[in-house]
Amino acid sequence: MALAPWPQPRAASGTRGHWGHCSAAQAQGSLLRTPGALFCCPGPHPGLIAVDTGRRCSATQAQGSLLWTPGGAVLPPRPRAHCCGHRGALFCRPGPGLTAVDTGGRCSAAQAQGSLLRTPGVLFCCPGPGLTSVDTGVPALLPRLMAHYCGHWGPCSAARARGLPLWPVFQIILVSSSLSDRDQSLFLSTDEGATFQKQLVSFSVETLIFHPKEEDKVLAYTKESKLYVSSDLGKKWTLLQDGVTKDHVFWAVSGVDADPDLVHMEAQDLGGGFRYVTCQIHNCSDKALRAPFTGSIAHSSLTVQDDYIFLKATSTNRTKYYISYRRSEFILMKLPKYALPKDLQIVSTDESQVFVAVQEWYQTDTYNLYQSDPRGVYYSLVLQDVRSSRQAEESVRGVKGVFLANQKVDGKVVTLITYNKGRDWDHLRPPSVDMNGKPTNCKPQPDCHLHLHLRWADNPYVSGTVHTKDSAPGLIMGAGNLGSQLVEYKEEMYITSDCGHTWRQVFEEEHHILYLDHGGVIVAIKDTSIPLKILKFSVDEGVTWSTHNFTSTSVFVDGLLSEPGDETLVMTVFGHISFRSDWELVKVDFRPSFSRPCSEEDYGSWDLTDLQGERCLMGQQRSFRRRKPAAWCVKGRSFTSARTARVCRCRDSDFLCDYGFERAPSSESDTKCFANFWFNPLSPPADCVLGQTYSSSVGYRKVVSNVCEGGVDLQQKPAQVQCPLTPPRGLQVSIRGEAVAVRPGEDVLFVVRQEQGDVLTTEYQVDLGDGFKAMYVNLTLTGEPVRHRYESPGVYRVSVRAENRAGHDEAVLFVRVNSPLQALFLEVPPVIGINQEVNLTAVLLPLNPNLTIFYWWIGHSLQPLLSLENSVTTRFADPGDVRVTVQAACGKSVLQDSK
Repeated sequence: MALAPWPQPRAASGTRGHWGHCSAAQAQGSLLRTPGALFCCPGPHPGLIAVDTGRRCSATQAQGSLLWTPGGAVLPPRPRAHCCGHRGALFCRPGPGLTAVDTGGRCSAAQAQGSLLRTPGVLFCCPGPGLTSVDTGVPALLPRLMAHYCGHWGPCSAARARGLPLWPVFQIILVSSSLSDRDQSLFLSTDEGATFQKQLVSFSVETLIFHPKEEDKVLAYTKESKLYVSSDLGKKWTLLQDGVTKDHVFWAVSGVDADPDLVHMEAQDLGGGFRYVTCQIHNCSDKALRAPFTGSIAHSSLTVQDDYIFLKATSTNRTKYYISYRRSEFILMKLPKYALPKDLQIVSTDESQVFVAVQEWYQTDTYNLYQSDPRGVYYSLVLQDVRSSRQAEESVRGVKGVFLANQKVDGKVVTLITYNKGRDWDHLRPPSVDMNGKPTNCKPQPDCHLHLHLRWADNPYVSGTVHTKDSAPGLIMGAGNLGSQLVEYKEEMYITSDCGHTWRQVFEEEHHILYLDHGGVIVAIKDTSIPLKILKFSVDEGVTWSTHNFTSTSVFVDGLLSEPGDETLVMTVFGHISFRSDWELVKVDFRPSFSRPCSEEDYGSWDLTDLQGERCLMGQQRSFRRRKPAAWCVKGRSFTSARTARVCRCRDSDFLCDYGFERAPSSESDTKCFANFWFNPLSPPADCVLGQTYSSSVGYRKVVSNVCEGGVDLQQKPAQVQCPLTPPRGLQVSIRGEAVAVRPGEDVLFVVRQEQGDVLTTEYQVDLGDGFKAMYVNLTLTGEPVRHRYESPGVYRVSVRAENRAGHDEAVLFVRVNSPLQALFLEVPPVIGINQEVNLTAVLLPLNPNLTIFYWWIGHSLQPLLSLENSVTTRFADPGDVRVTVQAACGKSVLQDSK
């Protein structure tokens, strides 16, 4: 739905002529060679251009097509299309008398000569005055899956046409929701939903995971925990792996993984444990599988995000968290020694740094926030008692280093803001007046601030309680309240356009927010359970608001969507009229409301400062462009928000405490860092290898992404120190798959790990308990398992002793070797007397003494008796029939009999 009518078409600059429609005689026989696309071709009269939707058309079909007929005494020569390829599609540039379609790039005449348009379903808009906006007429079927919503012809003004993007065709896969498992199918569309092809599949799809770069490649996760792959958009499928953990499958990360067809996944092994494995989609056999991490990992712990891979492993009732930076070797994440996490959540991996929320053993509804060094190994405390792990902090998008967080202090939840990645935090300043201009009487002294809810929306098509965007730096809208603490039921709406320096109240109730045209238009719809037909919008960063009836019939709003591109002024409201009705999609077009693109005179600027007025933040002074309130214009595709940035000299505030150090109380010194009681700065790091060198920290490190130069250097490094020979520590031995019960003749893979100490000069004595003994070197360095087979049933003591000149360590593991049970018979007397002692016997083949557990259910009791012997003695106090059931369990083998 447009907010204003389209303007009438105008003649192109520098030519004479008119817009009109071609007659049947003019258009008949025009050759339109690109089915489903738009193509300009000459009609039977010189200089005539016919625009149509494709194929050879009859007179009836061609009637009414738009055309441009140049006027004047001299007709231009027959036009030729100038085209160039862009991401597999061809787009035309202007030719004589020909409407222009451009990607914004440049191609030579030789490249363009004679090319055709080959991309059906793409929006073309001409970048010149009076030229025509051309749509393909493809209907919009689903929100967000469509690049645009077609179905109209209309001329576009120069303002609208300039800078509009050209989007590629969107491909769609719909998953059927059949109640019958026999009738599973996908519906595939390669023309943005104009047509669908039904594709039967032999599995039940639960999740589709599309390749981030190559749209034809897709993974399908099934309800049976199997993973399939398709390289042709779902037409053919190949089983990749089974036993895969849901939501823990990841495509290769561009720029980090060398192979774009690599898949990272968490999968279950034969022993019942879980492993991190990778493979290529074209070869994922057992031999091709790679295990970058040796040993089992905790279920649902694998996360692949940007430069980092996270997982956790549990052994001897201890959970350890590991990280790999840019696919290097996995290393233990180093939290402070006093940290005993019972839960750890990855918050973000932005700007070459990891933020994690850690719930300590003493916390119930709060987490502590830590930030890492660039490799994600060493972590320092940023903020204690953060209210939530799901959104421990809210990154203010578009402005580096700015975050919001809610902290619980003495039972009260308060909102804090940082401008230097967590080094310093401040309360949000309250506005002096409310939305009606009345005084708020809220002042920081004694204790009144602005507090915001930091919640992600469960619905992906609406904004959360705080809304920011990369293309609108400094613009923050959030729901919250004024007072001494955050109140759950208060959700007034506040806005800032200078990154939290000053705030204004705009609504009394929570609204869903959408930014259009780089924040030049802010759309707000009330978050309510009643149907709506009115939206509000602002074109001056929330200072004034207008209303618009987007539909004549009230709609229960399910979500807001914008067309691709930060510069778009087109959005869609989707919802339903009643709970039984289908989705209603209403398009709202703000483009007709603006008559021209913005020029440089339409912009002012604002300087980024913290709440103390400091301009040097993250090592630089930054200024941003801002459209003047009176400027009624479109920022457009070419808009850039950053105006100037000047690097600052380094100061104390550009550094924070390094791992193992903490800030002194503010009464002593606000910047000085002292070593923690548990940390010795002179001790070599755990990964220090004999022959290498290390430098001990002086207690400071520059804030990650801070670009200051010169000035103070608190991170000065001392002289390099040779790594000493260190004794082995943290030695562990386990069976791959975590099974400790195996069968005779079965291959057993023993994995030996060492957390600390030198490995190059350490010898490992391995005793497998059945007479096999061996000496190894580099055992933990290579990660290769020790393979062995036990021939006879029994319990075997496996020991590993690691020793070098500095000391030794030892690890022990007990392994049960069980023969599978073959038969079980329960022997009971058919008749016994009341209160007479009776012997119940289970005859087992083979017996497996001391390795089999017997479970006895007598009568109606649900609680079994347990014994290691194959017989028990009991009495019966009441007359009647009694049912006796025995179950024998030995390793994975279980048998049962009942009488």
